[in-house]
Amino acid sequence: MIQKTVASVEEALQGVTDAMTLMLGGFGLCGIPENAISELVKQNYTRLTCISNNAGVDDFGLGLLLQKKQIQKMISSYVGENAEFERQMLSGELDVELIPQGTLAERCRAAQGGFPAFYTPAGYGTEVAEGKETREFNGKMYVLEHAFEADFAFVKAWKGDEAGNLIFKGTARNFNPCMCGAAKITVAEVEELLPAGSLDPDQVHIPGIFVQRIFQGAHYEKRIEQRTVRNIV
Repeated sequence: MIQKTVASVEEALQGVTDAMTLMLGGFGLCGIPENAISELVKQNYTRLTCISNNAGVDDFGLGLLLQKKQIQKMISSYVGENAEFERQMLSGELDVELIPQGTLAERCRAAQGGFPAFYTPAGYGTEVAEGKETREFNGKMYVLEHAFEADFAFVKAWKGDEAGNLIFKGTARNFNPCMCGAAKITVAEVEELLPAGSLDPDQVHIPGIFVQRIFQGAHYEKRIEQRTVRNIV
């Protein structure tokens, strides 16, 4: 049987170096690879380019890397929950590329599928399209966007098996699936790691061919990004 299990998060991150481009799954704080992020902070890698839907919050998620100024460039679609991100961006300390959320997903999927580029109507006529090739199809204008080129993709799943097959739970099935296989090496951390053959094939969201390393996470805080409550009288 195919065996892709690694014993620890330290082993899972072998090969990561300064100045690499990393994909990190999740939406807000939902489904983020918490263990991988913590290890990136611990190892103190610097000058990183991070591709992620958002930048976490000030003291959690990618916000931990921002606190230590380990990120040189952030490629995201939403960054409104992180004051330190805002400070670094406005001061010029952080290079930021903001792109439409759908385009972010498609650039991941293009890399996953082996397509070098694609045309999308999103962003045409705005700053997003500046300096990019545009073309008309059936009377509508489109912008050429290129697939991402990343060294590592770090994703988080609910369950996985030793062969790398993954099942995501609820909203954690966000950017994680389209980042699998979209980088040179995909590392999956899971809440529950099972023997190969234990998962129902009909329930598998990502087959193991898209994953090179898998490990069971030690702890998940699963913090809520914005907690809204009401008083019950």
